[in-house]
Amino acid sequence: MATWSNLGLQDSASPLMEQLNFFHDHTLLILIMITILVGYLMFMLFFNQFTNRFLLHGQTIEIIWTILPAIVLMFIALPSLRILYLLDEINSPAITLKTIGHQWYWSYEYSDFLNLEFDSYMVPTNELETNGFRLLDVDNRIVLPMNSQVRILVTAADVLHSWTIPALGVKVDATPGRLNQTNFLMNRPGLFFGQCSEICGANHSFMPIVLESSPT
Repeated sequence: MATWSNLGLQDSASPLMEQLNFFHDHTLLILIMITILVGYLMFMLFFNQFTNRFLLHGQTIEIIWTILPAIVLMFIALPSLRILYLLDEINSPAITLKTIGHQWYWSYEYSDFLNLEFDSYMVPTNELETNGFRLLDVDNRIVLPMNSQVRILVTAADVLHSWTIPALGVKVDATPGRLNQTNFLMNRPGLFFGQCSEICGANHSFMPIVLESSPT
């Protein structure tokens, strides 16, 4: 869960999120180097006292500033493509969870069991317990086993929603009339919080998600 003064991403709870964290750090390092280089060049241009009045064109420098950005983009694009393909893989799921977005709550169905479905509403502030989280706690949590491949099917009953848990690196659009799917594996127990990430009406901010990862 995000906390005060949190400058980075949330602690990962799945192998996919670990890969996303590594990619974030990799890209940030490249951006820092680009910023330093551009800042140095601008500083040298502003405070340079020399002028070359006979310079019409510089073929060498033009080749460098064309090829160098292309190489930098390759260092960003190739790891990104690898993660995109990893996110789309469905690896023999041990359990399937169906999620339906409504205005403004979530419904869940465990497809592998008979008649196991429930609605999940946000707990109002005046009903929160002392250790509860405002705008994040729900009355019925999802409970899933850790170290198991989980497939999630996501759809919506009315308007666009988006089922998101940042610690797992999962964000799936819930579209009426369409069934989207993804999978994830939780590698540690705990409570993981998320929220609807698609503006869906007046109470968009009041349909949180709570997933409990169980070691058994």
